[in-house]
Amino acid sequence: MKSWLISLGAFAAISLSGAGLSPARANPGDFDHWLKSFRAEAASAGISDSVLDEALTGLSINPRVYELNDNQPEFARGVWDYLDSAVSATRINNGKTKYLENQRLFSLIEDAYGVDAEIIAAIWGLESSYGAIMGDYDAIQALATLAFEGRRTGYGRSQLIGALKIIQHGYATRSELKGSWAGAMGHTQFIPTTYLSYAIDHDGDGRRDIWSNLGDVFASTANYLSVSGYRANEPWGVEVRLPSGFDYSLADSDVKKAVVEWAAGGVEAIRGPGLIERFDPNMRGRLIIPAGARGPAFIVFDNFGAILKYNRSTSYALAVSLLSEEIAGRSGAVTASWPRDDRPLTLEERKALQQALKDRGFDPGPVDGIIGAGTKRALRAWQQQAGLPADGYASAAVLEALR
Repeated sequence: MKSWLISLGAFAAISLSGAGLSPARANPGDFDHWLKSFRAEAASAGISDSVLDEALTGLSINPRVYELNDNQPEFARGVWDYLDSAVSATRINNGKTKYLENQRLFSLIEDAYGVDAEIIAAIWGLESSYGAIMGDYDAIQALATLAFEGRRTGYGRSQLIGALKIIQHGYATRSELKGSWAGAMGHTQFIPTTYLSYAIDHDGDGRRDIWSNLGDVFASTANYLSVSGYRANEPWGVEVRLPSGFDYSLADSDVKKAVVEWAAGGVEAIRGPGLIERFDPNMRGRLIIPAGARGPAFIVFDNFGAILKYNRSTSYALAVSLLSEEIAGRSGAVTASWPRDDRPLTLEERKALQQALKDRGFDPGPVDGIIGAGTKRALRAWQQQAGLPADGYASAAVLEALR
């Protein structure tokens, strides 16, 4: 989650229309009315009047938040473009340097929480470029903007109340709550409720400081991953080669098979020893094809799922996994070619694809432009009926065929 802050003013009408909101609905009077209602909700959640006065007085919406919410790079860019940036030579080299500089601390955290140090370092690199870019948004304003209007009002309200609790408990001051456009904060970008539940005071100084104390940062990140099911010294996954005529409908989040079953079906590791030789034959994993049948394929295991709980984007989890390999001194390069001639769909095109599926009787769930599990299942069902590879990949060619 990355951020820039712009003021409400001359760009409001343009920004709000780009986010699917009418300027009339987002005028200051409407927001002030909403804020009074939210203040009552926050008070019922135990937030004191003094904190509410301090945090909410003079608050306004930030239209840039709506734009970024609709165009998150993990979802709006081709996975190859995202990985080019996320696992760039600069990020790899900086990661190796930061890893060595903090090796003793990383080792302590790894031993204490059972989370591989290179994974913590990779998340640090992805979330804030190793602390260089933590975001300068006012988290209270950003979260109030999301809570007021749009598709994430529930998220915005819960996280705004969480941020107010951080202030009320004295964990951070109002002015310290800076971060991304989505209210994520610190070196590894914790949202407020995650901070309240999982942040750790590693050095025992009485503060859970994810903004400037690397011990607290690494321990908090490891704690969250550990609770999410991550286990040290277990693989995140492996790039694989699929056999001719492979049934792409098996690339479903609900389909998990033992390594021995994948191998028996003709799935092979691209580099190094085979699947059976490399992994516990009974370990269960699922197949992902982030760019559809034309792109690379991976078998991923439970540790990949734990990373996904940090950020529900396959591109993000793959970037963390590949970057961690490089930081640890192993090759994280993807061998198979990405379909770089493909064009990622715009938000409106993603919505159009979902609506076209719904019109044909294949229910994708909400028509919200988010290509999640429901949309992929509906798309696979349509592809099977149309005699196409059922990879569930939303491309411009597929949209044209649906139309």
